[in-house]
Amino acid sequence: MKIQKIFAVFLFLTVSVYSQDKKITLEEIWAFEFYQQGMESLQSLNNGESYIVQEFDRSVPETRVDIYSYSTGLKTGELINSSEIDQLRYFQDFTLSEDESKAILGVQIEGIFRNSSKGIYFVYDLDSKSLKGIDEEQIQEPHFSPDNSKVAFVKNNNIYFRDLSSNETITVTTDGEKNKIINGVTDWVYEEEFSFVKAFEWSPDGKYLAYLKFNEFDVPQFSMDMYGTYGNDLYPSQSVFKYPKAGEENAKVSLHIYDVSNKTSTEINLNNPYYIPRLKWSKANNLLSIQTTNRKQNELKLSFVNTDDYSVETILTDTDKAYVDVNDDLTFLEDNSFIWTNEQDGWKHIYHYNSKGKLINQVTKGNWEVTKYYGYNPKTKRIFYQSTETGSVNRAVYSIKLNGKSKVELSTKAGTNSANFNADFSYFINTYNSIEVPKVYTLHDAKNGKLVRELKDNSALLNKLENYSLPKKELSTITINGNDLNMWMIKPVDFDPTKTYPLFMYQYSGPGSQTVSNSFAGINDFWHMMLADRGYIVACVDGRGTGYKGRDFKKVTQLELGKYELEDQVAAAKLLGQESFIDADRIGIWGWSYGGFMSSNAIFQANDVFSFAIAVAPVTSWRFYDTIYTERYMTTPQENASGYDENSPITHVDKFEKGDYLLVHGSADDNVHVQNTMQLIEALVQANKKFDWRIYPDKNHGIYGGNTRLHLYNVMTDFILEKL
Repeated sequence: MKIQKIFAVFLFLTVSVYSQDKKITLEEIWAFEFYQQGMESLQSLNNGESYIVQEFDRSVPETRVDIYSYSTGLKTGELINSSEIDQLRYFQDFTLSEDESKAILGVQIEGIFRNSSKGIYFVYDLDSKSLKGIDEEQIQEPHFSPDNSKVAFVKNNNIYFRDLSSNETITVTTDGEKNKIINGVTDWVYEEEFSFVKAFEWSPDGKYLAYLKFNEFDVPQFSMDMYGTYGNDLYPSQSVFKYPKAGEENAKVSLHIYDVSNKTSTEINLNNPYYIPRLKWSKANNLLSIQTTNRKQNELKLSFVNTDDYSVETILTDTDKAYVDVNDDLTFLEDNSFIWTNEQDGWKHIYHYNSKGKLINQVTKGNWEVTKYYGYNPKTKRIFYQSTETGSVNRAVYSIKLNGKSKVELSTKAGTNSANFNADFSYFINTYNSIEVPKVYTLHDAKNGKLVRELKDNSALLNKLENYSLPKKELSTITINGNDLNMWMIKPVDFDPTKTYPLFMYQYSGPGSQTVSNSFAGINDFWHMMLADRGYIVACVDGRGTGYKGRDFKKVTQLELGKYELEDQVAAAKLLGQESFIDADRIGIWGWSYGGFMSSNAIFQANDVFSFAIAVAPVTSWRFYDTIYTERYMTTPQENASGYDENSPITHVDKFEKGDYLLVHGSADDNVHVQNTMQLIEALVQANKKFDWRIYPDKNHGIYGGNTRLHLYNVMTDFILEKL
């Protein structure tokens, strides 16, 4: 499960208490007045000397892809400009071919689910400046073949490719049908939980197209009423899709390889793997790598498919008593050895294996985690990565030799650093922010991290914020149940330790998540600051089950989602309630998605500690949530009925003896279905419990669009001011 991004961030402003009296308003927050500027679609060109950034000029309007020099920082040209294309006034996104001679441009792009979309796409020749349509209808995931002669895509659940020389469209599959068969893109649950949409890959020589087929016939169907716009839609419509809930049937997934020359597909015998969450061609043309897992996801296998005879060889098996994470870190080297990350020593680290899956060496080691793998430079034999070596709330960037020696820290400032490397790993653009500093983009030498120049900062945002009287956000740790947990706290600007204040706690708490980090203020935290300005202390604690503190800390919640997380939130509330400046009788808690699941549990099971809770889009019974996510942590309800029921809010409504509770959901939430809230409402009504609730029509898990977010936060603010 993922939440609409409500990350914990921090802000320190050196202002005297009353030097500014301007107060933040919800209207400003949700007009994105405090949004941090970025560098859109930043990527390196193949020459390693230039990078490109997509720009949109609303005054014309036109879309450009501008070229900048790494060495000088100056704009050196335009790769694409929609004003030079007669048929397009603008484009929404672009993808370059491998040799950068062509680009795929997209317009009329519509989101489907969280990561998927469809649109009208064109191939643009950068030399001749000619434009050629790929298909007249909306399509998904158009991708060039390695030699740019073809573009494969998915339309109406079937795979096609367009031959750019002959303008012929070749049909790869014909059996695709909505809610029955999907070819080349993933189903809902794969997209949501494996972060995986494009389920086809060209071989390096372009002779083969490997793809997945999803047979959804046996997957239960879910429907949502869509109410439409008042006055325009007389009858509701329905959104109908296949959604496998915990313990129910998943789609049957099979691997196929299409031979471009003879136009035939071959199904590969994989001995019935339950999930196929990744496929990727190795450096050798005839070897396709696939990752497969069992239903419990505690065994992940890496296998090679040989296109000479379509034989399958499993070369590595990764196991864990709880579960094995799927990621995109797999990297093949020229000798077909590969780089892989896992948690086999208790922390996520980088490993190097030979082509047969035998361990050559563990590249990184220590009681810290690799949080992002950036890539490998074959010339210098160095790996580039991001980690928590400077503390679990921080991120730093490093390089290290493939043999695990000669590590170099490339980032220099404590806080959150992330890197974007050029094609030959000679430069990188570092994005830095901290509790004091909004995002700053700087160019560095990738050999030693030496600063080359500053590219962009958010000084304008800092200048704007100097006009406001803002509280500061403080990082600390709190010892709970034998663990030092990361915490942040916001106190009112005019905080007086001799007074008492209500405490409002925010958390997400989901497996592997993090809401306490050394980073700058995000949108929701300006709301927390606004509440502090109204006389509240706001705090957040990352309890057991959250991430970046080792495998055991993260996976302790296995089979009991909600149990240890609730224990930690309750213990933290009790400990904070002992502070002389906190009113222990006025402690509230809120959260979204998993956080709403937790805040509901808190008010139902611990209303002697919490007097107030807000739950937005919560899971109220794990039986209602999807297979991949839920079973990864809980196995099936048939195997673990007590784990499902004893930790789900809907089980505990009878314990809701006192306190104030606000329940919020979007009616078109395809992720955490509004069914969760409706069944909880019915349980609360039948138990004769007092509570308040809001349903936002046709809104998904993010509950946004138009004035929706502003309305929601007005509702929550008023509820807090009245009840807490």
